[in-house]
Amino acid sequence: MVALDVMESFRTLVDEKFRNNALGTLMQYVSIPSLSPAFDAEWEASGAIEGAMELLARWAQSREIPGLSVEISRLEGRTPAMVIEVAPSAASSETVLIYGHLDKQPATAPWLHGSDPFLARRDGDKIFGRGVVDDGYAIFAALSAIEALAATASPYPRCVVLIEASEESGSPDLNAHLDALEAQLGDVALVVCLDSGGLDFERLWITTSLRGNLVLTIDVAVLDHGVHSGEAGGVVPSSFRILRQLLSRIEDQTTGEVIVPELSAEIPELYRRHATNLATELNDPLSRAFPLVGGLKLLGADATERILNQTWRPALALTGIEGIPDTASGGNVLRAGTKAKISVRLPPSVDALQANAVLEDLLGADPPHGASVTVASESPAQGWVAPPLSPWLEEALTLASMDGFGKAPGFCGEGGSIPFLAALTERFPHADFVATGALGPSSNAHGPDESLSISTAVGVSVALAHLIQAASSHP
Repeated sequence: MVALDVMESFRTLVDEKFRNNALGTLMQYVSIPSLSPAFDAEWEASGAIEGAMELLARWAQSREIPGLSVEISRLEGRTPAMVIEVAPSAASSETVLIYGHLDKQPATAPWLHGSDPFLARRDGDKIFGRGVVDDGYAIFAALSAIEALAATASPYPRCVVLIEASEESGSPDLNAHLDALEAQLGDVALVVCLDSGGLDFERLWITTSLRGNLVLTIDVAVLDHGVHSGEAGGVVPSSFRILRQLLSRIEDQTTGEVIVPELSAEIPELYRRHATNLATELNDPLSRAFPLVGGLKLLGADATERILNQTWRPALALTGIEGIPDTASGGNVLRAGTKAKISVRLPPSVDALQANAVLEDLLGADPPHGASVTVASESPAQGWVAPPLSPWLEEALTLASMDGFGKAPGFCGEGGSIPFLAALTERFPHADFVATGALGPSSNAHGPDESLSISTAVGVSVALAHLIQAASSHP
């Protein structure tokens, strides 16, 4: 065991441990199609989640961390969760809870060069593969940080690393595990979520807010079966047009502005200032964040408005559609129906349950032309506004980002959703919260060519080591 001078960096040690001890197993994890239950109803029979859980548990058990124990929490009818306990280096009554997940989204759309999404591919500093950054790297970053603390005789409190398997389905199983583990978790003083990210890869990004999300399926039927469009066209209303009318109840089809008052919220002045500062400092970061086609004009009048659109305003996306044949097989048929799946992002402070009820009523009422319209919802995902940071944590975050990245931390809202953070904030009302992670521009979680920047994952792990160390000695 080597002593680490208080002014010395954790960077070299963590970088060595992550690259030499973690990358091989992380790439094996990519090969396991551990789809979340919302995308694989037969997840238990397929065994993929169980396979990922066992792979990561074996790796965790091999870490050189004193007082480490690994167990799998199993509850009837629910996905398993891994609980890794690390005893404190000295007497401590508080716990640092570190969160990650191992379930994945499906691998939709073609990947680069036709590569297999479930076969990890390394290209320089990046690893490509489904689940690698969302959120497979998390357990490796967490335990590499703790292992570095142990190797250097640095102080650290009791730590619990929790890896769940239902996050991509909205974390429906997490609360049940937390209830079962309540005594085991103890007095949680700091919660670190490694499932977020930021606007570049040059600093540690701290998430200040997250939008909520509603997922609804709209099924429009006009016929029992398709009929010749020459006979029915102009007589039987098009199911696609009816769907379009229903969506226009939610958004202005010209501007994309969501027009349902209950889905919007007043943006606090603090977050407006944050957006203005980020837009200036990073020179309109969202204008470079997406693989745009040539000539496309982005929404938002300027850089600040685009950041506010992404983080504090509602937005509608059509994410799936059924009943429409591809262009090669589409004949002269007026189709019997159209079924669509939509995602509606909500401002962080909007009550997701109430907003969902409003949308169900809005879409289901008075269907155009008396068509059959069925609306079904998934569990609403509540948005989140981060609690204020304690002074000791603000100081620790600066040191953590400087060692991990060489720059002071950044603070920004996220346009995506992490539903469990609102539940955890309610469960641990006196704890400090840090939502951070390795996601950044072009990481493309949920989309094709998902990738992890290895140096960013190392930087996050280095920063985490500092946060854990600081948690052992704060006032």
